[in-house]
Amino acid sequence: MKKVLFVAAMMFSSVATFAQHAVGSINLQPKVGVSIANLTDNNSSDARVGLVAGVEGEYQASDIFSVSAGLLYSMQGAKAEALGIKSTEKLDYINVPIMANVYVVKGLAVKLGVQPGFKVNDKLDVKIPGFGNNVADLKAKAKSVDFSIPVGISYEYNNFQVDARYNWGLTKVFDVDNFKLNQKNSVFQITLGYKFDL
Repeated sequence: MKKVLFVAAMMFSSVATFAQHAVGSINLQPKVGVSIANLTDNNSSDARVGLVAGVEGEYQASDIFSVSAGLLYSMQGAKAEALGIKSTEKLDYINVPIMANVYVVKGLAVKLGVQPGFKVNDKLDVKIPGFGNNVADLKAKAKSVDFSIPVGISYEYNNFQVDARYNWGLTKVFDVDNFKLNQKNSVFQITLGYKFDL
């Protein structure tokens, strides 16, 4: 019986050390990284690589569970090239990820949440050989609000955290009359952040 109690106590103590921060604590995490974005339902497009940066706050609800929310500037959209004509859909958002984080081993968390995004840039650049760099600087007519489901994983060591997540778009990006466009945002992001306990 003593052995069983000892093993149970050891298991409980190991679970209790999964999270890096004390239960009930709040931390703030500035973060910066790279966004690799594309649009679904478009086989001819290429990814647009850009910046993602912002801050997230996290509340440690239990030894293995926390909730977080943030404000992240994210460069999204897509690139395409056909017949020498290059186009870039520059769709940038302020995203608000609201995440549930489950620590499966010490410092390692899996994440799932919801994310509204608010458009801050909506531009279509078209470049045609022989006509200069920016032949067109047009509105891409993207919707002002975008919703996605972020899912990911993170690892924290000495308050530094590497976070990789995929934002699965739910909203049709464009709202153009007389066109049936079913494109949605598809975004992979990897960031490096540092957590400050409050």
